[in-house]
Amino acid sequence: MTSIGGAEMVDWNLAVATATRLVRPGPDISREEARAVVAELRRHAKASEEHVRLFTRMIPEGTEPEDTPVLVVDRPGWIRANVAGFRELLQPLLTKMESRRPGGPGGAVLGAVGGKVTGVELGLLLSFLASRVLGQYETFAPATRELPASATGGGRLLLVAPNIVHVERELDVAPHDFRLWVALHEETHRTQFTGVPWLRDHLRGEIQTFLDETDVDPATFVERLREAAQSLSGGRPEGEEGDRDDRSLVDVVQTPAQREILGRLTAVMSLLEGHADYVMDGVGPEVVGSVAEIREKFQQRRARGAGRLDQALRKLLGLDAKLRQYKDGEKFVRSVVDEVGMDGFNRVWTSPNTLPTKAEIARPADWVARVHRKAES
Repeated sequence: MTSIGGAEMVDWNLAVATATRLVRPGPDISREEARAVVAELRRHAKASEEHVRLFTRMIPEGTEPEDTPVLVVDRPGWIRANVAGFRELLQPLLTKMESRRPGGPGGAVLGAVGGKVTGVELGLLLSFLASRVLGQYETFAPATRELPASATGGGRLLLVAPNIVHVERELDVAPHDFRLWVALHEETHRTQFTGVPWLRDHLRGEIQTFLDETDVDPATFVERLREAAQSLSGGRPEGEEGDRDDRSLVDVVQTPAQREILGRLTAVMSLLEGHADYVMDGVGPEVVGSVAEIREKFQQRRARGAGRLDQALRKLLGLDAKLRQYKDGEKFVRSVVDEVGMDGFNRVWTSPNTLPTKAEIARPADWVARVHRKAES
């Protein structure tokens, strides 16, 4: 990444070091049990491929999808993977912000200090998230020696073993069923991107256009991280609560063009997350005996969070919006499939023009009218 005076806006190595040092240890489990969990998750990931393909019908029979690796990782492994992804995706924005730093020795010293502060604060946030994520399809994952990715430019599926074990114990559900249920969700994301060749580039283009439009100064960026880190550590003064509680790290939208792009991104993410939830529950009854119990307990866990601090962090990080994406997107997919069937729903993957708008996510009949009835007339 371009730097000024040898100092980057974010000290990425320090972010990794901070997060791995502060992340909570995983559940108490023997080495032998851990090996068995890893082996089972890999088997489930492999089995999920065929289950998802048959249910979604997104990949034609006889067609081999793009191969992407499946990695079973611990919490530090998830941290390293995500820092690498953040670094690549945010590079244009951070380069732009670096160009606005004061020149000369003073600016270089300020940049070096600021990069370390931001690295620590980013590490704090990642340490919080690393104990909560069960799995993740990394769309824009750069390959590293210890974290391989797709040879065609990105993509790998991560399953975070200690978090899966922690949640299955907390919910008191059958481990075999829960692990397969999680694998089905993440495999659906992999199928979305490997079965729809244009989707990755489209999403990357939207994100980069959004970042190109961003006009945020370095101090504002650091302040967003500081607010989140202070909430995490309990360090925010009481007088700063209230009207700032609904701000999140993604609230850097200033222009009408950005709001329009963000609306499209929200719609796409709602579609992807809702589709994955719909598929995991649709496949579930055939292969996951206790799927109804798992879904009920998991929904209750999602809704209640882990207390006041957890709820504040979810709001600040935009995680509440992500939970709404699961709910709204799943309703959209279910409504469309009920009306036009799975093959009719799959027209959504035809091109960027057939993706639902944010308004259509809330009104599935409008999408059906636009995509189906217009094509049939």
